[in-house]
Amino acid sequence: MSATRDTSQRRLQISELVRQHGSVQVASLARRFGVSMQTVRKDLRYLAERGVMARAYGGAIDSSVVGTGGATEPPYEAKRTSHLDEKRRIGQRAAALVKAGDTIAIDSGTTAIQLAEQLPNIDVTVVTNDFGVLGALAPKNNINIVMLGGELRRKNMAFYGGLTVEALDALHVDMLFLGVDGFDLERGITTHYEPEAMLNRKMVEAARVVVAITDSSKFGKICLHRIIPISDLNVLITDLSAPENIVQASEHLGFELILA
Repeated sequence: MSATRDTSQRRLQISELVRQHGSVQVASLARRFGVSMQTVRKDLRYLAERGVMARAYGGAIDSSVVGTGGATEPPYEAKRTSHLDEKRRIGQRAAALVKAGDTIAIDSGTTAIQLAEQLPNIDVTVVTNDFGVLGALAPKNNINIVMLGGELRRKNMAFYGGLTVEALDALHVDMLFLGVDGFDLERGITTHYEPEAMLNRKMVEAARVVVAITDSSKFGKICLHRIIPISDLNVLITDLSAPENIVQASEHLGFELILA
């Protein structure tokens, strides 16, 4: 069990090193972690198979520099491990907004999972379509969970489709926590996947308050499918690296900005 935990922790740290430096070398990683070069190669192969990085001669490079360079959807494992500290802080601040008796909707995404993990075990109702959110909330027996059905999209481990959208027709929630793929002041909040955009718009219609939760890496990115304009937001929770134009936009457009 200890060896498994050590392996998982080492791979997470390797992912962070690739994200920070753009590339890593097998020999230097072996020295850093005190393991054999063969062990490091297994780690890199494991992470490359999950899209976290791309193998290169003698090491690996950040997968985001491979390909078109546009706002393409990164693999789920890459999203899960990137900007993890920021996502935890954002999740903690978002959870602090929830009060006993609330009914909330939590959108899909890795930041949403951090919110679910931070949510206290109190009398609230959570509506979600995300498998990871369900897993984080299931042990909290005071939380009532409403899981939206549909077809599982394994690329981000969430459910979508006509059944998912229809399930929201009779629901009203106090607060929606909306994940973000792209956040642009002109183009609005966008996503890579059209059924996700359709579902998110339905969630917005059902919510009294709309809260976007995103780390600052999503600012300026534009994906194919628009969810809502920025002016439809009530609250934005992001990290301390938010650019000045986002701070100015919160004042101009009237949404509350919370920096975590």
